[in-house]
Amino acid sequence: MRRPIAALLIATALLGACGDDDGNNAAETGAGPTTTTATTVAPEPQDPATDAGEAPERIVSLSPTATEVLFAIGAGEQVVAVDDQSDFPEGVPTTDLSAYEPNLEAIVAYEPDLVVASGLPEDVTAGLEAVDAVVLDLPAPTELEEAYQQVIDVGIATGHEDEAADVAEQMRTDIEALAATVPEREVAPTYYHELDQTLYSVTSSTFIGRIYALAGLENVADAADPDGALGGYPQLSAEYLVQADPDFIFLADTECCAQNAETVAARPGFGDLAAVREGNVVELSDDVASRWGPRLVDLLRVIIEATA
Repeated sequence: MRRPIAALLIATALLGACGDDDGNNAAETGAGPTTTTATTVAPEPQDPATDAGEAPERIVSLSPTATEVLFAIGAGEQVVAVDDQSDFPEGVPTTDLSAYEPNLEAIVAYEPDLVVASGLPEDVTAGLEAVDAVVLDLPAPTELEEAYQQVIDVGIATGHEDEAADVAEQMRTDIEALAATVPEREVAPTYYHELDQTLYSVTSSTFIGRIYALAGLENVADAADPDGALGGYPQLSAEYLVQADPDFIFLADTECCAQNAETVAARPGFGDLAAVREGNVVELSDDVASRWGPRLVDLLRVIIEATA
């Protein structure tokens, strides 16, 4: 059973909000000399492959997004293990390794020379460094440029810099082309993005919210977290949604929580929502809607086509 996406995204948001100047946020600060934290502000990301004299041969991925990127840039043959949530592309070496409760001994057992993760705890990072494994930490992005840069950083770390640059540029080109197809409207359609059936959602300040903005949509959840105190992940109520009456509902809990157009229509009061009446409840892939790799293009395409 996949973990509810809401819990994971909210935890990531809170981790970022609680980071301090002492470097206690493993997702945002390096924990040692061989840890590379991917950010868009670094002008020349360190190249672990160059430092070691050759490209890594035993890569462990503890991030589903990183797994998708690794295989997209041609580094798949170097990957010896991926975490239990990594399921794309088909045939990746999925194991019982957990990205959310990482076990140092279990990771080390794969003898990695490079570990790609997102928010790895400092003690695990230190343990990996102690056995000469390089850690590339990819924090959840807030802007598209950060997502593109992370693809490039993975390429640098694995010896596939040119391929990664091509993938990142193709992502940029495809997303810009899709955004250019969005018609100008006098009134922007409204939407609700559902993370799970307890009605957690996202605001326009989040990464996923920015993807919806490219489709020219207005987020009904923005008023529930106007100052960002909730990290952009408010929990709405049924009454709130009935009053907001969104034109479209996008479900990112179809796989984790078995939600679909029928279950939404059966909720008390939801049958009268415009999105339900007009057949505008869109069932997304949980995975595609929660990752920031090459399939971002697919997510934007689905959103734009559904609201055309």
